[in-house]
Amino acid sequence: MSLADDFLNIAQQAAIASARTIGYGQKNHSDHVATEAMRQSMDSVAMRGRIVIGEGERDEAPMLYIGEAVGNQAPDAPEIDIAVDPLEGTNLCATGAPNSIAVLAAAPRGGLLHAPDVYLNKIVVGPDAKSTVSLDATVEENLKEIARALKRSISDLLIVVLDRDRHKQLIADIRQAGARIRLIGDGDLAPGVAASLAGTGVHAVMGAGGAPEGVLTAAAMRCLGGEILGRLVPAREGDEQRLADAGYPDLSRVFKTEDLAPSDEVVFSASGVTDGALLKGVRFFGGGCRSHSLVMSSKGPRFVRFVDQVHLNDDYPGKLTVS
Repeated sequence: MSLADDFLNIAQQAAIASARTIGYGQKNHSDHVATEAMRQSMDSVAMRGRIVIGEGERDEAPMLYIGEAVGNQAPDAPEIDIAVDPLEGTNLCATGAPNSIAVLAAAPRGGLLHAPDVYLNKIVVGPDAKSTVSLDATVEENLKEIARALKRSISDLLIVVLDRDRHKQLIADIRQAGARIRLIGDGDLAPGVAASLAGTGVHAVMGAGGAPEGVLTAAAMRCLGGEILGRLVPAREGDEQRLADAGYPDLSRVFKTEDLAPSDEVVFSASGVTDGALLKGVRFFGGGCRSHSLVMSSKGPRFVRFVDQVHLNDDYPGKLTVS
């Protein structure tokens, strides 16, 4: 599957489109323009693509809906399953807050779990702490294991948690154990990826977030060697029945990275919308813009590439000066 550059471009176009709406306070509009740009960018890609994580079912979303066929659908093109979040952190974009990104992951057919839209109680760690944590362990036990794996004290750790009422006890337990916390208002995917990259200052992500975002995180972990563990959580009326109908009746089951992203051939791309710990946001200038993106592949060959790219309008007339 040699489509990494195509998937990079798709994420970039969604990021640029949504970045033009930063601070407008209209999260639905920001999400719409990102989705439209991402969908249009897919049309010419040589693949028989299928959306497995998207904007909802067909009756809920006009494009990038689950099951939608994307790409040029050429008979000899590879069959690809695609997970997207055209604008992860819609509220972040609407308010101009950090860590809003455009994201796409892809794998050969059957390579990404079609996760139901429920919560996933998760823990995400980097390669050094892989296989040291458990959803059945206490918060303190997990933090001790992460600290031991990273050869530092618990007080050195920074744990990212969504600032939600459901996490009151989790937050209290992390503080009691002595670790530091970064509470975020939205979007736990970017911090999850950051936990697997040296120098970001993030050591783990804990708490319940969206299961679809968990699949995207798992795709990134496939490329980076990190780990995500998750357990599906019914939180709304009808969730238990929806999970049973989707084939997930066992609520005690722990999903590992390989369950959420079964393929060992994964491509992951993300492009910054607003500035964050992982990626810089889009910067506009007269005649073009500059994006900061990440694209990586788990196989053939395996790579992690950060891309700082200038996009010039077709009619850009002058000398390029970028600072």
